[in-house]
Amino acid sequence: MTATMRMLAYGVAADSVDNYVRIGESTAIESLKRFVKAVVAIFFERYLRSPNNDDISRLLAMGSNRRFPGMLGSIDYMHWKWKNCPIAQKGMYSGYIHEPTIILDGVASQDLWIWHAFFGMPGSHNGINVLDRSSVFSLLTQGHAPPVNYLINGNDYTMGYYLADGIYLQWATFVKIISSSQGNKQIYFAKAQESTRKEVE
Repeated sequence: MTATMRMLAYGVAADSVDNYVRIGESTAIESLKRFVKAVVAIFFERYLRSPNNDDISRLLAMGSNRRFPGMLGSIDYMHWKWKNCPIAQKGMYSGYIHEPTIILDGVASQDLWIWHAFFGMPGSHNGINVLDRSSVFSLLTQGHAPPVNYLINGNDYTMGYYLADGIYLQWATFVKIISSSQGNKQIYFAKAQESTRKEVE
């Protein structure tokens, strides 16, 4: 467990923990594989999956209670600093912050259920590049979407959406922040959108 935790926490190679914990490289790799399999076996049914119909109903109810009918969650991405990035890969993993990072793209609900996490893209990418490779919209691009029905201003909608910040594309599935709010309606909406989106931050 010590070798596994050190490899996961610090991103070090298996042969770098052999002196610290007095086990061989092959044993450290085997320990890591068993740990990952155990995590998947324990948490797959509840966490490591897309929402089913019951989950979607719960997510839509939470969105409606927060004055965002049809909302499936809040989406965002972040840069995770990679302290022990190999020198050969630093260029590929360094982006605008000039340090190696790995990108985490996630969707969270009000109860902090992170039902989508896409981790591992090099830090030189941005949210648009990550979104192209993420699985959260793979079914949507094939024409499949969760069954959603809601009414806003007399218009019927059949596609759920996500609250997002300004970096994301102008897609119908994103309700983005209004960056330069003008007038009471836009200011009110921007405040409501920001306060509802805080769980993913």
